[in-house]
Amino acid sequence: MRLFLQIVTSLLLLGYPLAVYFGLNYLPAGSIAMVLCLFLILRLLVQKQQVKSMVLPLLVGIGLTAGSFIAKRHDWLLYYPVVINLSMLFLFGYSLKSGPSMIERLARLKEPELPDEAIPYLQRVTLVWCGLFVFNGAVALYTALYSSLEIWTLYNGLIAYLLIGSLLGGEWLYRTIWLKKS
Repeated sequence: MRLFLQIVTSLLLLGYPLAVYFGLNYLPAGSIAMVLCLFLILRLLVQKQQVKSMVLPLLVGIGLTAGSFIAKRHDWLLYYPVVINLSMLFLFGYSLKSGPSMIERLARLKEPELPDEAIPYLQRVTLVWCGLFVFNGAVALYTALYSSLEIWTLYNGLIAYLLIGSLLGGEWLYRTIWLKKS
């Protein structure tokens, strides 16, 4: 049951922009804020022992969605992608300072004995991810403040994911070619 709840809440969080768009356009006022708040609470309860670093963004998301419902301010729902990007920027940036870098940690899950010469490369990749989180967070904030709900949804529900996927795929391709040459 726990795995099922993790999958459902993960899919909802990935689809958060689409849920907000359809909820604000097709559901009674405030109902999407309450539904999202309940899912965020459920996600917090399901994962509280697993990924402690995501507790703060979940709590902020719960605050935004509950506050949106209470204050009847649907625009508060639009700031959750900003919170996620800031959280990821903090996690990746902090890992650069405290070490090992986030990408090194992830790489060690697959290959525990990384060569020493890979460490600077993995730090640079972590820095690139930080840049992406700055960019995504800035655009998410801009779309929340100054654009239509449709533009907000397009960026936060599609373009941001395409950028993340492009960075993942591009880095994998580069690493595959780079490692083959070494």
